[in-house]
Formats: sequence, C-alpha cells, structure tokens
Amino acid sequence: MPGMQPTIEWLPASGHAEQLILLLHGRGERAQAMAPLALALRAAFAQAAVLAPDAPWTEAETPAVLPDLLQWVHVQQQRVGVGAPATALGGCGHGAVLALALALQHDGIAGRVLAFGAALGTPPQAAPRHSTLHFFHGEADPVMPVAGARQALRVMGELQGDATLDVVVGVGHGLHPALIDCALHRLKTHIPLRTWQAALGAARDLKT
Repeated sequence: MPGMQPTIEWLPASGHAEQLILLLHGRGERAQAMAPLALALRAAFAQAAVLAPDAPWTEAETPAVLPDLLQWVHVQQQRVGVGAPATALGGCGHGAVLALALALQHDGIAGRVLAFGAALGTPPQAAPRHSTLHFFHGEADPVMPVAGARQALRVMGELQGDATLDVVVGVGHGLHPALIDCALHRLKTHIPLRTWQAALGAARDLKT
C-alpha cells in the first residue's frame, strides 16, 4: 500500500515468528499511536512479529484502500513467514474500521481482528468463517458510541459468526490500558468458534 512503511517493527529476539500482529492507527494519527498496544503485545507474545505502519488514509478512502491494504497484509505475511490463521489484524478508530472491512471482504485474511473503538459499516450479508472479530470499546466513547459495537455483536450473532465484545465503563475513545488488558485476555483464552466446530465434527465422526 503506497506510503505504508512499518514505523514499529518488532521481531522475535531469536527463532522464527509464530504470530504476526499488524496494527492500523486511526485517522489523523501515526503509527506511534499504536505503541501502547504494540508494547503490551510484544511483552505477552515473545515469538510474535508486531508491525504498525504510518498510513495517510482518510475515512472517505475506505473502499479504495482495501485492495492495497490486502496486498500489504499478504506481503507482510510472506516476508515474516506467518500464514493467515496466525495473523492478527488490529486497529483503533478508523484503523479498526479498515481491519473489520478487510476481514469481512476477504474471509480468512487474518485469524483474529482486534477492533478498538469501532463498529461495522454497512451490515454484512455473511459473517467471516475463518476470522474471529474482537471488539473493545469504552462505554463513554464520544467518537464511536458503544451502541455501534453492541449492534455489531448482535449482527455477528444473527449470522452465526464468531465475535466478542468487551466494554469498559468510564473509558472513552482510544487504547485505554483496561481495553488493552481485555485484548490480551481474549488472545490468550478465547477458543475460536471454528475450532469448537471442528472438534465437535471430529467427535461425531468417531461415534459413527
């Protein structure tokens, strides 16, 4: 994607990267805005490659930039040597809107999406089957009201998608430490719906 150069790029101190985490900043910000989340992820997942680029996007450009963003994600996956299932695509504000839009249009581009202070745009016709959508929202967010995230969770439930929502009372818009803690907890403990379904399918096969 033109202009997207990783400003934050942390690779494992030794050995091969087991996970790839790509972080997209919000409108009017730069990659360093994602530093608190990047630092927390680096500390929690020593074998992860964590990248955050500077990207001169605006909200009006969302559909136009998705093809270039898709290509950029593929390039980083190939460069680091990590496949889509072990990729997490995160963002805050408009960066999260882009991450969600990419996952909805290209199912399986990332195993997880970490969406801070964001909601879905146009309601999707189908939920991704190979990506889990994690929403993290401040209850007092004046930029992206929490009602949008709650609606997104309902839509994903109706479409039988895999999604979670963590809301923190008294928190506004941005990467609040409490929301970052929620993200770490989800990454460490949430078993994707597709994993449960595969296990149940295997169990049924054993019984037949």
